[in-house]
Amino acid sequence: MLTYVKESWEELRNNVTWLNREQASNYMVVVAVFSIIFALATWGVDSLFSELIQLYFEKLIG
Repeated sequence: MLTYVKESWEELRNNVTWLNREQASNYMVVVAVFSIIFALATWGVDSLFSELIQLYFEKLIG
């Protein structure tokens, strides 16, 4: 297990290309904006289906 952790740490230090702070900030903003848009779209679809189901049962029950 110790060997695995040691090799993983070496892999991260020597073979991984890390983004600079500016690139990381830009990507963070993109992810945040996409997350907000996706959440709003999910909320909208959920609200629409909720209204449709409510309307269906109101018509069914009378």
